[in-house]
Amino acid sequence: MTTTRVLPTATLGTVEVGRQGLGCMGMSAFYGPSDLAESRATLERALELGVTLFDTADMYGSGHNEEFVGEFVRAHRDQVVLATKFAIELRADDPSYRGVNNSPDYIRRAVDASLTRLGIDVIDLYYMHRRDPQVPIEDSVGTMAELVAQGKVRQLGLSEVTGDELRAAHAVHPIAAVQSEWSLFSRDVERTAVPAAAELGVTFVPYSPLGRGFLTGAFASGEQLSDSDFRRTMPRFSGANAEHNAELLAPLRAIARARGISPAQVALAWVQGRAAADGLSVVPIPGTRSRTRLEENVAAATIELSAEELATLEPIAAQVAGPRYADMSFTSAGRE
Repeated sequence: MTTTRVLPTATLGTVEVGRQGLGCMGMSAFYGPSDLAESRATLERALELGVTLFDTADMYGSGHNEEFVGEFVRAHRDQVVLATKFAIELRADDPSYRGVNNSPDYIRRAVDASLTRLGIDVIDLYYMHRRDPQVPIEDSVGTMAELVAQGKVRQLGLSEVTGDELRAAHAVHPIAAVQSEWSLFSRDVERTAVPAAAELGVTFVPYSPLGRGFLTGAFASGEQLSDSDFRRTMPRFSGANAEHNAELLAPLRAIARARGISPAQVALAWVQGRAAADGLSVVPIPGTRSRTRLEENVAAATIELSAEELATLEPIAAQVAGPRYADMSFTSAGRE
């Protein structure tokens, strides 16, 4: 039997959580077929290993992920910090539609729907999943603050925001966490969001810290993935971009070989190390549906890279070909 490992902890707003969380999105959507029994076993194993932050959203699987994760959360309510999100609207009659809604009325409806699906009385961390620049952030966060006052939500978070947006939101109500993509392949958050979070004492929660699996070497092109895997549509994993980006992993693999660890562990150790480098609390949420991968990821939380290794990895992000998404208007990039 695999031994149980206790994760170091990190601060997330007013609570302490395991230094690494678990992204649950892939258990319901986006990355091809999922084994729900193995996914549930992965949730249980994560808690045994000291993972306490579990991350979902109302749009993952059109609500299925909240329902699935909710069952686990209810069984371990006092041990789990549950994060979910609102703002991305889907349409049953148009599977390709993705809208963003930050209006106060929508937020009030969304939180009640999430609470119902989760089957709990209060959400520990409630994120605005994406930002609609047409709605003043003060209005959106003001409504989110009402949810805290009503006891429906404990702490507030934002995803894919700029440093200025974070400061404006934090002036309305304390923001506990910012969740955005941050990895060896994606470092644009370091321009404004990370410095603002460090300044304000906001925890940074990197999503896709393994570059959606690309940094692990699990696949070298989207064409190798199942037809239902949305990574097939992402520019970085297509055609010449994928071929070029795969070559950038050479230093990652070299460090992994020299240390006797996996490329995934090197990539996660780099993200964890940003806490000291940037002076803020960092709690990455690598997603997995496998206990084996989970254990590998958790083991990376205590690996420290040397200055020489960090220097070797430093140039990678600037050389990556292709944007994170085909439509980058869905991110903070256009508002920097």
